[in-house]
Amino acid sequence: MNWFNQVDDTYRGDLRELNELNFARFDAKLEQRIAQLDAKLERRMAEFRIDLKAGLSELGAVLRTETARGLGALKADLLKWMFGFWATTALALAALVLRSN
Repeated sequence: MNWFNQVDDTYRGDLRELNELNFARFDAKLEQRIAQLDAKLERRMAEFRIDLKAGLSELGAVLRTETARGLGALKADLLKWMFGFWATTALALAALVLRSN
């Protein structure tokens, strides 16, 4: 009976050692894959930042161009409306002055 207990203890010790080795190997692989994933994520984030900066600068240029073009059209429309308002006001005043004389 003691012999079976010794064999059982030996197998348990071997099994524990094997499990510890397997866990150490698993842990090392996991750390390696996490490091690779981290490097890949950093590279993609750097690429994304570059693309985002390029896109934002392009958008800014388009907005500046369209705003400048839009302001020119807005000024022209505003000038037309102002001329129309003042012309009709001047005609109405002229009519009132001529009618009162």
